Amino acid sequence: MAMIFIGGSRDVFELPVPAIERIGAIVAAEHGVLIGDAPGADAEIQALLAGYKYDHVGVFHALAEPRNNLGNWAAYHIPPPDSAEGFAVHAEKDREMAKRADFGMMVWDGTSPGTAVNVLRLAIANKPCIICDLARGSVAATYTVEDWCAMLRHAGPDIRRQAEARMTPDERLALPG
Repeated sequence: MAMIFIGGSRDVFELPVPAIERIGAIVAAEHGVLIGDAPGADAEIQALLAGYKYDHVGVFHALAEPRNNLGNWAAYHIPPPDSAEGFAVHAEKDREMAKRADFGMMVWDGTSPGTAVNVLRLAIANKPCIICDLARGSVAATYTVEDWCAMLRHAGPDIRRQAEARMTPDERLALPG
């Protein structure tokens, strides 16, 4: 059973048809799903998986209890570093999901730096990721850091700067010159 890190932007409140179809295929193939507990795409994906009554799901959360666990699945608490604030509170759980996953699938609004960094984490580990890019109305795959850079070119320099601000020094070192 492959493990798939599925997530997306917090501003996504309706999944696109390609994402729904791919999640249906993941369920049909009985792959494991690793998902966060955030509102937005995570909660929408959880609702879809709960509707399937799908069991092969793990919910990763940084706070004491998951913000969302709509299928009452196994929950994995990945505590943040003591000094973490804002987005950094949830970054460690995202790193853990990328580490445990074999593949990724992200529903990206074209502006979320957190989702972009999750795609990068998968690319650094040579793990393919399908991106349902709502801003461009497309579905694409990343396999490498170069693919990630091409994805970010469409988003613009501000989004790239915001994504880089969320990276660890090691993640920044993986970027080309």
